[in-house]
Amino acid sequence: MTIDSEEGDETPPARRRSRRYVPNLAEFYFRPQFDWTIEEAQASYEARQPPSSKVGIDCVYYEDCIEGMGRLPDGSIDLVIADPPFGIDFDGKSGAYNRDASLVVEGYEEVSESYDEFTKSWIREIPRVLKSDGSAFIFSGWTNLEPVLREVREAGLTTLNHIVWHYPFGVFTRRRFVTSHYHVIFLANNPQNYFFNKVEHYPEDVWAVKRKYRTREVKNSTKLPTDVVMRCIDFSSKPGDIVLDPFMGNGTTAVAAKCSWRHFIGFEINPELETVIDDELASVELGEAYIPYGERLPTIEQLAEKYPVAYREFLRREGER
Repeated sequence: MTIDSEEGDETPPARRRSRRYVPNLAEFYFRPQFDWTIEEAQASYEARQPPSSKVGIDCVYYEDCIEGMGRLPDGSIDLVIADPPFGIDFDGKSGAYNRDASLVVEGYEEVSESYDEFTKSWIREIPRVLKSDGSAFIFSGWTNLEPVLREVREAGLTTLNHIVWHYPFGVFTRRRFVTSHYHVIFLANNPQNYFFNKVEHYPEDVWAVKRKYRTREVKNSTKLPTDVVMRCIDFSSKPGDIVLDPFMGNGTTAVAAKCSWRHFIGFEINPELETVIDDELASVELGEAYIPYGERLPTIEQLAEKYPVAYREFLRREGER
């Protein structure tokens, strides 16, 4: 059933305009536009074919992503999630980020060329490999945000949202504010036609997600939380879609894709991370985190407790049907 976007009911417009606005009432009627049962999600996953004979799905290739993306056919990717190197003086083992540097995998490489040229070289591949209705999320610290924004414009991509990922942690500073956020640029090939599944009634552009320390675990220098990556996947892809991560790192995107009935293709320049990524993927079952979106929503009882005034109006309007 298609739900009216104003307040969630199907009342004729003339009658609806005469009703008073009730805060939070629409949340009682909200349903995601697209939803799939577990069986439907699995069937879509199993039906998807690799994009070409040169590149398989559910694979991580240990090579430079620019060369790797060059083998991808035009319009073969549904979603890109990219967390490129910092582009700062960082050795991957700083005590500010890791409690025990001995557990950090060797081989972290920073950008050797100018960050502007590096950014241009990989971002220009995105609009080519993306489907016409595909989208991308690029993570960036504030120090190199300017070249990222410039190059996505030059590549012809449209910025749909500038999301801020806030995490309650930052390196101690003496003469400036502590940095405790990351920028997440949400992009589309075609701003008039891109897939977006609103799986929450009121999704905001500030995501408060904690960084999780992986104590006593071998890992890459830094790691995106799975919850952050999963939000990108949930809102901007369908079961069976192919998610590309040009900088696979610890394999978070691959794990999130596998858990939610999506396929993945990844590139990682550091071959020392192969064991880490393999172990991460082996630790989860296919589709284990997938729950149909409608089942994730608050129940009527939960909403009633949170919004009693809106609940009374909801009951009244339901009684008129």
